[in-house]
Amino acid sequence: MAVSGLGGCCQGLEGAPSLDTEPLITDPRPSELSHVSHMDVQGYRLVYWKVWLCRIGSLCSLGLLLVLFKWRPRVGVKARCKSCPISMADVLLLKDRYGQQFVVDVLTEEIEEGSLEFAVSELDENEWRDTVQLHNEKKTLLRYYVFEGIRYLWIARKGAYCKASILSEGWTCADLHAQLQGLSRADQSTRQQVFGANIIDVPVKSYLQLLFEEVLNPFYVFQVLSIILWMSDNYYYYAACIIAISLLSICVSLYEIRKQSKTLHRMAQLIVNVTVRRSTGEDECVSSEELVPGDCVVIPAEGLLLPCDAALLAGECMVNESMLTGESIPVMKTPLSGSEATYNPEAHRRHTLFCGTQIIQAKGGGPNGKGAVAVVTRTGFFTAKGDLVSSILYPQPLDFRFYKDAMKFLLFLGVLALIGTIYSLVILARRNTPWKELLIRSLDVVTIVVPPALPAALTTATIYAQNRLKRQGVFCISPPRINMCGKISLFCFDKTGTLTEEGLDVWGVMEATGGGFKELVPDPLFLPPGLMLSALASCHSVALLAGQALGDPLELKMIESTGWALTEPGDETGLDVEFGRNRVLAVMRPSASELPSREDANAVHLPVAIVRRFPFSSSIQRMSVVTVAPAGASPVVFLKGAPEMVASLCLKESVPSLFSATLREYASQGFRVLGFAYKYLAKEIDLGSVERVEVEKNMNFLGLLVMKNQVKPESAEVIHTLKLAQLRTVMVTGDNILTAVNVAQACGMVASHDKVLFVHASPPAGSSLPSLQFHQGDGAAAVVNTQEAIDIPSQSLYQNGAGYHFAINGMSFAALCDYFPEYLPKVLMRGTVYARMTPDQKTQLVKALQKLNYRVGMCGDGANDCGALRAADCGVSLSEAEASVASPFTSKSDNISCVPSLISLFKYMALYSLIQFASVLILYTEQTNFGDLQFLFFDLVLVTVLAIVMGRGGPGNDLPPQRPAASLLTVPVLASLLLHTFLLILAQISALLVTVSQDWYVPLNSTGSRNLPNMEDTSLFAISGFQYIIMSVVMTKGYPYKKPLYFNVLFLSALVAFFSLMCWLVLFRFTIIHQALQLYNIPDMSYKLLLLAIAALNFFVCFLMEFMIDQGALNCLRRLGGKRESKKQYKRLEAQLTQTPSWPPLNQPLFPLQSTVIGVS
Repeated sequence: MAVSGLGGCCQGLEGAPSLDTEPLITDPRPSELSHVSHMDVQGYRLVYWKVWLCRIGSLCSLGLLLVLFKWRPRVGVKARCKSCPISMADVLLLKDRYGQQFVVDVLTEEIEEGSLEFAVSELDENEWRDTVQLHNEKKTLLRYYVFEGIRYLWIARKGAYCKASILSEGWTCADLHAQLQGLSRADQSTRQQVFGANIIDVPVKSYLQLLFEEVLNPFYVFQVLSIILWMSDNYYYYAACIIAISLLSICVSLYEIRKQSKTLHRMAQLIVNVTVRRSTGEDECVSSEELVPGDCVVIPAEGLLLPCDAALLAGECMVNESMLTGESIPVMKTPLSGSEATYNPEAHRRHTLFCGTQIIQAKGGGPNGKGAVAVVTRTGFFTAKGDLVSSILYPQPLDFRFYKDAMKFLLFLGVLALIGTIYSLVILARRNTPWKELLIRSLDVVTIVVPPALPAALTTATIYAQNRLKRQGVFCISPPRINMCGKISLFCFDKTGTLTEEGLDVWGVMEATGGGFKELVPDPLFLPPGLMLSALASCHSVALLAGQALGDPLELKMIESTGWALTEPGDETGLDVEFGRNRVLAVMRPSASELPSREDANAVHLPVAIVRRFPFSSSIQRMSVVTVAPAGASPVVFLKGAPEMVASLCLKESVPSLFSATLREYASQGFRVLGFAYKYLAKEIDLGSVERVEVEKNMNFLGLLVMKNQVKPESAEVIHTLKLAQLRTVMVTGDNILTAVNVAQACGMVASHDKVLFVHASPPAGSSLPSLQFHQGDGAAAVVNTQEAIDIPSQSLYQNGAGYHFAINGMSFAALCDYFPEYLPKVLMRGTVYARMTPDQKTQLVKALQKLNYRVGMCGDGANDCGALRAADCGVSLSEAEASVASPFTSKSDNISCVPSLISLFKYMALYSLIQFASVLILYTEQTNFGDLQFLFFDLVLVTVLAIVMGRGGPGNDLPPQRPAASLLTVPVLASLLLHTFLLILAQISALLVTVSQDWYVPLNSTGSRNLPNMEDTSLFAISGFQYIIMSVVMTKGYPYKKPLYFNVLFLSALVAFFSLMCWLVLFRFTIIHQALQLYNIPDMSYKLLLLAIAALNFFVCFLMEFMIDQGALNCLRRLGGKRESKKQYKRLEAQLTQTPSWPPLNQPLFPLQSTVIGVS
């Protein structure tokens, strides 16, 4: 029954429509048009006699049956329902890719009379279009379910539940332009029934709901049963205190959960009034909740906070996207072309307005030249903001070994509890203990072994870490990821704005002339009037807001260097008489000293009006503008971008022969180089509708702008610190490969004595096969005779002790992934510089490194790095936007102290339970037990306070080379626990034997197990009290990951106070407190000092043993088992590469294996 559905759909096996309903939505689109869903679905129908039987069973079991159904959803569904085709199901059982199961109800809704039709993309040469129809036939009933905020509709043709967004996928740009006239009210109403309300609704549950969910946690159920047991055994004080602490813990937890939910609810929910255009031609003000895909939205000139994703069709918008990307620099959005290309929000990012972003200014789209017009493409959780909110609300389970091992370890403690229970039963049964007391005593052992304060202590440790980050200006939206930071083994860095300064300084301009370049002009102000100066002044996306220029810092610096001024069009409609009544977006005017006389025949240095913009996109690495001059000359297109990209779009004869050599010269020195080109357009061409592809071809190369990008002074220091900690560092940038290599060398990623090898992979072209080549040099592709290449002693390059690093660009990386997957892991192992990488390739790189078992950190500016930041185990966005949802961390620093803090805490809590477990079993053997207040003193006064404050030490100042242990089931951790347990039991038995051997010892009257006070109980109370304090010191060392113990003043104060208290209780005269604790009055001072000596010896031996374990004393055990291969793939690859020094073969073309070629073709 459970299979993976395709096309964003969740489908069962049957795939046939039900017999009792007519198909409401027909969707004949091929499945490959939509993305794949990773959910398995099983359908069930409610059986009412089973439902009533379950209700009766729940009453009889006092709700325990409901608890079982909560923990095991599948059991609950099977108990109440019977299996059926998903088309007829009342209840669905969903299973996601992580194996988690969820139960959802199928909802139905009657569709209004009429039908809904909207065309999507062309699918074949006959222009057959996918038409989705809601028919008004026998039963106008829509079947759907909502899971994690997303609505899934039953589509009979597919025999599956599909995301509602499938109905608005596949629109072409032309389809969107066709919807400029707007929807009728009837269409809008019908679509709203299908798509649902346009709202990102983060549920804020009531305190009662949260209470039930919290209390049904397995740990709290265990605590409730423990409290019942303690109350039946007359442990009233202890049980009352645990109830009070549990209630306080639950109240704090509920308050925090609800507070976070309300904060996220406020951040996610956006309801504003918007103006939509109706098919009648009139504009109507509606609530944003009513928006549906296809609605035409009129954006006012002053902008608005956008409540949906929309394609911009008319006018320009200046948008602040910091809430989504963390990038605080406003972005210019331009109208989408009316081509037949399929619309894609990511591919057409510069024409898409995203939900949750602030439109600062809109112009050029309305009848009076103000405002803009856009068509809604996605609503609710289907929007970009909805996707990000969903990732916070429903994060994927963290694959962190500590959490898995914690459950296994608790299972181990459970086995110990079972052994202790059996031992207790045997001991007590032999003494003819009444069955009621026998049962209570045996079950009491279980409550002792599982530490009641463990979850609270672990949560407290994470909160401390989060607060420390907050104090350092680090905002964290995913606290569980803090624990993973300590395991990071590789860190990726963006270059511009991360390793280097955000701003650039103009170094000079080189104009192309004939077959070469003119001399470098250090300041554009000294350029003669001409096309190059006009290109520098006008090829940008900078806009004015309240007289202030806003835009990319590079473009602002470029305009500033020319001395030209940006002005708005003189007419409100944008139709400027000075520029031939063209609709003008912006005007660039030279300074007064540069203005020529009107008689001057050369008009290219006159004011320039920008009439069309094709904005920069990192995926195509260029932007262009269409400009007009005031004297009626032909329009001129200016193109700016990566020099290689610009040259590829130019006429071959216009590109200087020294282009490559000149570019390599500047890039290898670390300069940022931009290429410029131009082209004249025919006067009669329609500038408003000309396509980008027509504009940006057959260009004439104009020249190069050289800019200096300074490395941040702290970058080299940070990289050095990370390398000392044996953290691999990698640069991922969209810049030129030689510039990136230079920056990598400047900041220390590539050492001065290390070699840089360039990787060139090319896809098949014509009859030639894909090829892969490694070579030294300047990044240019090497063309070498194959036989000569074989004779080159290449291995000497990296057999002389020098390391080597790979540098690869985005095109080669794509070819490597597609055609040479067998070489990809080896390249990743040595790859340090990845240049000209698109945002998608950055994400792909992070995921590829994770497949090698690296824990990957990513540090970027949040704009082009959003995908990579979210894919990384630890994404750090360097952003001023604190509430950005671009990455788990918004920060400029991070530390790895929290994992060792958690490990230490877990070991301490486990040992606390084992100390008490041993004490109770020994006392059972002696026919006694601790008193109520004694348990209370240990659990609440000593252990809980120490556990809570021991995590406050803070991180160490340096990053150590070795990663902290993330597993509880490693040899050092388990050996440490077992050896400590043995020593602790030995100390307790020693204290008991010393007591029994004294002359004044009076044997216990064996009339019952609660005969307090007595000598045995008092001796074990004294020694175990010291042991709790001893083990907290032994387990809190943490150096070098944490600061030394004496930095934690609060913990140190608690230790001194508790040690003094225990000494007073053991050594000094009998008081009312001794009586309350039911301690026996032993006047022998030498005996008391002997107990203190046993505790001191216990501390010394345990501390020494833990120190030796930390220093690797148990490594001999690993040697006995032989050298095992690492479980981490990157470590195995590292070992292989070390043993094959002849790899990679230099200057030898490699070809894919035959199977690979067949597979790709």
